[in-house]
Amino acid sequence: MLPLSQSHLTLLDACPRKYQYVFFDALSGPSTYEQQTTAQWGSQFHLLMQQRSLDLPVELLSQANAEMAASMAALAKAAPEVFEHLPASGDPSEALTFSQSEHRRTLAFGRYLLTVVYDLVVLSSQQGQIFDWKTHQHPPRQSWLQNDWQTRLYLYVLCETTALSPEQLSMTYWFVRLGDAPPSGQEPGFYRFGYSAAQHQQTQRDLQQLTDRLTRMQQQADFPKVAIEKGLCDRCLFNVRCDRAPASAPSPSSPQQLLQAASQLTADSVEEIPL
Repeated sequence: MLPLSQSHLTLLDACPRKYQYVFFDALSGPSTYEQQTTAQWGSQFHLLMQQRSLDLPVELLSQANAEMAASMAALAKAAPEVFEHLPASGDPSEALTFSQSEHRRTLAFGRYLLTVVYDLVVLSSQQGQIFDWKTHQHPPRQSWLQNDWQTRLYLYVLCETTALSPEQLSMTYWFVRLGDAPPSGQEPGFYRFGYSAAQHQQTQRDLQQLTDRLTRMQQQADFPKVAIEKGLCDRCLFNVRCDRAPASAPSPSSPQQLLQAASQLTADSVEEIPL
């Protein structure tokens, strides 16, 4: 079975040709220093939260990065239930049955295997809560994140792999990174999304359409380019490879631009020099 994560679905939905480049042809472009440092910070924070959930010592890790320690302390103050892993009501009927950090679940969906990894999932007999740590400092629009494939897939898979109804599930994104010098008393922001049977059914229909389309594209060996009217090509790493580079684009000058252009060269795209 071919695994499909939220990143697969997002890219497939946006541009099948880019999906082919990234996941079938294993192509990628260079990342900037800022992207690398942001990814590293996020990986370290996720590791810190995983160790904390396992009741392992985190002092050395947190002391090595004052910003990360402050972000973690602010999250603990704003959302103590994240660290306690207990239902807020304290009702015995909602006794905790399961909680795990970096929890992986899979679900067979036709010829594909839907795959999710929850930063933290907390399950009881009455509710299921998904928590996700976002480490970029500028949260996206709430409406955009609600329709993002991560939100939709994570809730769908949890509903399909537990006895809980859609209305008993929720997903909360915590925007944990406060910056190098956050204002005193600043708290991390969050978005919390509920779920419903109508949303579950719509996600299932969309997944069916998208996977059916992927099957056809694989069988025909044809992954079409995104419509140029969508305006996604100008900032795409593969616009040269797809002959979609802006006509007025200046020659690459920075090292990052040169690396990006070089990564997209092929034998067919380089003109032969007559001797």
